[in-house]
Amino acid sequence: MKLRDHPLMSHHGLRNWPPAWTWIDGPEDKQPIGEIGILRMVLLSKTSPADRCFLLIRYEESCYIGCLLFEDQTFCRQITKLLQQYCNRSIVEIGGLDLSPTL
Repeated sequence: MKLRDHPLMSHHGLRNWPPAWTWIDGPEDKQPIGEIGILRMVLLSKTSPADRCFLLIRYEESCYIGCLLFEDQTFCRQITKLLQQYCNRSIVEIGGLDLSPTL
């Protein structure tokens, strides 16, 4: 099962992949939507409950942040650890990861 299709990739019934991207740095906000850019960093939230992680991407010379919200905190931690292994890979490639053998 691909990451983008996994049933736990949701929050209150709403799909969380791909996240909405918010411009944080760079020459221009290109207002990207969807599975775009290159993953640069993944951070687990330090607030309680730890039910979200933040993805930082680079897209056309600018940096963006997205947030994945989860209902399942254990799954959130697992996804965060998995995504941290895929820094410098494209978001579309990551969305296509087969989660069957890893989770």
